[in-house]
Amino acid sequence: MTCCYHKEIVDMRHELHRFPEEGWTEFWTTAYIAKYLRGLGIEVLMGEKVISRENCLGRNPQLVAAGIEAAKAKGVCECLLEEMQELTGCVAVLDTGRPGPTVALRFDIDCVNVLESTDPAHLPAKEGWRSERDGLMHACGHDAHAATGMAICHWVKEHLDQLNGKLKVVFQPAEEGVRGASAVAASGVLDDCDYFLTSHVSLMAKSGEVLSSPINFLSTTKYDVTFTGRPAHAGIEPNAGRNALAAACHAVTQLLGISRHGSGMTRVNIGRLIAGEGRNVIPVNAKLVMEVRGETGDINQYMCEETENIVQGVAKSFGVDYKIEKMGAAVDLVNDAPLVAMLDEVLANTEGVTTVLHDINYGGSEDATILAKRVQSHGGQACYFVMGGTRPAGGHHTASFDFDESTLGTGFDVYIGMVKKLMA
Repeated sequence: MTCCYHKEIVDMRHELHRFPEEGWTEFWTTAYIAKYLRGLGIEVLMGEKVISRENCLGRNPQLVAAGIEAAKAKGVCECLLEEMQELTGCVAVLDTGRPGPTVALRFDIDCVNVLESTDPAHLPAKEGWRSERDGLMHACGHDAHAATGMAICHWVKEHLDQLNGKLKVVFQPAEEGVRGASAVAASGVLDDCDYFLTSHVSLMAKSGEVLSSPINFLSTTKYDVTFTGRPAHAGIEPNAGRNALAAACHAVTQLLGISRHGSGMTRVNIGRLIAGEGRNVIPVNAKLVMEVRGETGDINQYMCEETENIVQGVAKSFGVDYKIEKMGAAVDLVNDAPLVAMLDEVLANTEGVTTVLHDINYGGSEDATILAKRVQSHGGQACYFVMGGTRPAGGHHTASFDFDESTLGTGFDVYIGMVKKLMA
């Protein structure tokens, strides 16, 4: 790649890294992206044009309000915030004006709730681009993804006369917790797309390695389950109470005991249990923060149904009320073979790519699958790939996460190679 684009990506990544924002609060990040793109003369869509408000998952209004205030303090103008309509993320549209396919690329923009390392051996700390917001960190590479997407837009704008069709570049909020893609998909902004491409920089592969067709994406549903009981004095009249904590504990043991499915992988985890008010009070409130996963959509649905049955049954047996809230979702994905073949051809001719791996187990969940499935459901093709980026540092979502930045140039070249082929 040309040096100017590589420097641009690195510089933008470092700027984004300094001010991380968690899902649904990425107001400064969205403004940063939009201002840059519009400065290049690129159309940018925001607000309800790209986000379906009623399909936002796991969106906390208090955190949203705090995010808006943080963006204002950072200098984001009121006009941009009004255009966002309290909804983060944006979509760049680059139309050649000539007949051709509509291609979508997707890059996530949110951070992780992690306190970044101050160790001088940690490069961001050493070089002065560590997170300025304690407890928030780009510890998964989304800063790099966003910067790469912005540089791709720059290249396409400068080479628009050499391409045909239309390019849509999605800067997606709230990937962590698989919360944001559902709202982007439901907006319909990708319903005219013929091709969908996305990727993730990952320490599961070495620098120079690319997983062009990972398999076993797990469908998943994230739930918050609340039980509400009735208080009573634990010594004088415990019989008058309804114990939400006891209900939650029984639910946990039963949920962990859901029979595994014979047709494929299943997962269940209760990550948090918050309950009770005091030592001598029958607990009124209890909350489970949990998830289920399945190898296919049908298997995940089985896990969801079992979860709902258990929660309902436990609530009835303990005489408490319950509520189940869906906080996030992702689906399984099979890459389209013709698009993988094209990607393999591009990878074979991309400097910096040393090894192309196929059919590697992904083993996790990623909400880009919802966008990919949306495009596939309208007759389009989709492909998700993984760029390796090893560095002696912590793993994803850890305080010392970092990766080999040479991967940024390689990833940029891969995307540009695909854009050239798809929009020839």
